[in-house]
Amino acid sequence: MVSHEYVKGDLPEKAAILQRDGETYAIAPHIPGGIIYPKTLRKIADIAEKYGAAALKLTSAQRIAIVGLKEENLDAAWAELDLKPGAAIGLCVRSIKICPGTTFCKRGKQDAVGLGLKLDEKYHGMQLPSKFKMAVSGCQNSCSEPIIKDLGLMGTAKGYTLSVGGSAGPRPRLGDVVAKDLSEEQALDLVERIINFYKGYGKPRRIGEVLDEIGIEKFKAEVGL
Repeated sequence: MVSHEYVKGDLPEKAAILQRDGETYAIAPHIPGGIIYPKTLRKIADIAEKYGAAALKLTSAQRIAIVGLKEENLDAAWAELDLKPGAAIGLCVRSIKICPGTTFCKRGKQDAVGLGLKLDEKYHGMQLPSKFKMAVSGCQNSCSEPIIKDLGLMGTAKGYTLSVGGSAGPRPRLGDVVAKDLSEEQALDLVERIINFYKGYGKPRRIGEVLDEIGIEKFKAEVGL
C-alpha cells in the first residue's frame, strides 16, 4: 500500500528551514554585516515571543535566526518583520561576513564595514553555480575568517589581500591568495571579474573545486590577473 503521508521539508519559498523536531521551522531575516538598530532588535524579539519561538540563535552569518516557528505562523511572522530573508539556503551568495574594521575597531587597517556593505548590497542572494560565501576583515586578525570563504578580503596597512576558494565543511580548504595591496576600488573590480567568471563556469562546483580543477594560473588568467 502506498503511503500518501505528507513529509515536511525546508520551505525555500518562505525562507524557512525545517528543524530537528521535523515539525517547526527557523527563519533568519537579513541583517547586513550583523549591524542592527535597537528598534529592529526589539521587533525581532517581540515577534519571536508572539509566535512562541523556541529560541533566538545568533548565526555564523551574522544573522538572528528565529527558531521553532510553526508552519502556519511563517507568513505572519515575515509580514510583521518587514525584513528581507537572509540567503541561508540555495545556490547563491549566502552571506558577506564583516568585522568592525576602522568603523569601530582600534585594530582596523581598512574599512571592512564600508566595503562589506557594498558587496552585500550588490551580491547577497545572487544565483551562482553553487553556494558562495564572502568575508571582509579590516586587519590580519581576520575576525570574519576570510581565508575559509569562497572569496575573502583581508585588510592590511597597504590595502586588501584577496583570496579565493576557501571553505569549511566536510572538505575544508584554505583560500588561494590571488592579489595583494588592493584599494577598495580595485577590490570591487576584481570581485566583479571573479563573480562573472564563476557565473559562466557552468558546472555546479564550489569555486575552490573549480580552482583545483583548472589550476590557479589558468584561473588568474581568466580573471585578468
